[in-house]
Amino acid sequence: MADQSIPEAASAPGTVPAQTEATPGDQGISRRRLLGTAGATGVVLGAAGTAVGYTTAPSEAAAPLSSLGTDRAMFHGKHQPGITEGLQARGHLLAFDLTAGTGRKEAAALLRRWSETARRLMAGEPSPHDDTGVARDAGPSSLTITFGFGHSFFGRTGLEKQRPVALDPLPDFSSDHLDRNRSNGDLWVQIGANDALVAFHALRAIQKDAGSAARVRWQMNGFNRSPGATAHPVTARNLMGQIDGTRNPKPSETDFDQKIFVPDKGEPAWMVNGSYAVVRRIRMLLDDWEKLSLRAQEDVIGRRKSDGAPLSGGTETTAMDLERTDSQGNLVVPINAHARITRPDQNGGAAMLRRPFSYHDGIDPDGVPDAGLLFICWQADPLRGFVPVQRKLDRGDALSKYIRHESSGLFAVPGGATQGTYVGQELLEG
Repeated sequence: MADQSIPEAASAPGTVPAQTEATPGDQGISRRRLLGTAGATGVVLGAAGTAVGYTTAPSEAAAPLSSLGTDRAMFHGKHQPGITEGLQARGHLLAFDLTAGTGRKEAAALLRRWSETARRLMAGEPSPHDDTGVARDAGPSSLTITFGFGHSFFGRTGLEKQRPVALDPLPDFSSDHLDRNRSNGDLWVQIGANDALVAFHALRAIQKDAGSAARVRWQMNGFNRSPGATAHPVTARNLMGQIDGTRNPKPSETDFDQKIFVPDKGEPAWMVNGSYAVVRRIRMLLDDWEKLSLRAQEDVIGRRKSDGAPLSGGTETTAMDLERTDSQGNLVVPINAHARITRPDQNGGAAMLRRPFSYHDGIDPDGVPDAGLLFICWQADPLRGFVPVQRKLDRGDALSKYIRHESSGLFAVPGGATQGTYVGQELLEG
C-alpha cells in the first residue's frame, strides 16, 4: 500500500424520504412516508408500530431517485470508465480465462457483448439479454465497468506480436505470498457502483455474457465508505483506520495524463489512451496491527491517524518535512515510515493512481479476520510506476510486518470505446 491513493469522491447527499401527504381528513399515514420516516430516524417498528398502521394516498406519486442513484458515468470516452472517477461504495473484481477452442474471433465477440452490456447498464438500462431485474428500481448509481487483457490472453488468441512490453510479468517481491489460482488471468473486469444491487446486477450480467467463451478464474468483492456517510467530503480510510489517499496524482495536475495514460505516440498503437492496472489482494494482519499503540501506528505510517497530517506537522495536505528532528535529534518521520518510502520524490518520480477497495472475507478457522485491501493502481508503465515503489517497500517498509500480498495481476486496459465500437476492437480487429 502506497501513500498515493485517490481522494474519496465528494459526498453525495443522502436519500431524502418522500414527503407525500395524506388526503384531507385522512387519519392514517402513507406507507411511503412511514418507511421514509423510519429510514431517516433509524426507528425500528415493533409491536407498537403495528398499532399505527398506514394507508396509501390515491394520488401518491413515486418518490424521485436521490442523487446517489441518478449519478452516471459515461461508457464512451477517451479513456475507459472506472479509472479517474471517485471511489465507489461497492466493487467486484473478476478475472476470466478463455476456454478451449476460444480464439481471436470468439474473444472479439465476447468483448463486443460485454461492451454493449456495460454501455446499457451504465446508462441505467436493462442488460440486452435475459436481464435479471435485480436493479430495476435503481438508477445508474455511478456504475462503471472496465475491461483489461492479461499477459496470457495474447498467446491464446494468436496476438503475441501485439502484446505490450509493459505487460511483462511483474518481478517477485520478498513480501509476496501469492496464491497462483487467484492471480493473473486472460481477461480482467472491474465493476464499481454506489449501490450494492447495481454492482451485483452488473456482475451477473458480465458473468452470463461470458457464455462458453470464458470461465471465471477468480472473483474478489470490495467496498468503500458510501457517499454521504460523512458530514463533508474527506479522504477515505482503510481498515487499519488510516486516512489513505493524500498524495494521489490528481487529474488537475498538468502531468497527470503523462503519468497515468499511454500517450498518443505510445506503443503498441492499440494501447493509446489506455493504462496498466496492477491488482494486488493485500491482507491486513489486523490483530497484530490493533495491538500497537496509537503512537506506534503513526510511526509506521508517518502520519497522524486522526487527520492524516504528516508527523512533521501541519494539515493533511502539508508537505512532509523529511529532515525535521525532535529534541533528541531523532527524525520525526521515521526512516522506514510507509509515507516516507512511497513519496515520488524518494522514488525517482515514480507515481501511480491508486483506486482501491477494502475487503472482508470472513474469519479464518483460527479466528483471524481475512480482511484488507484490494489494491488497484493505474500507470502509463508499471515498470516506472508500481515496480520501483514496491521494490523500495520490499527493502524496509515498517508496514510490511502488518500486511501480506496474497494475489497479484497485471492487465493492459485499452482506451475507451467510441460510439459504435467496442473495447479492444483495434487490438482484435486491427
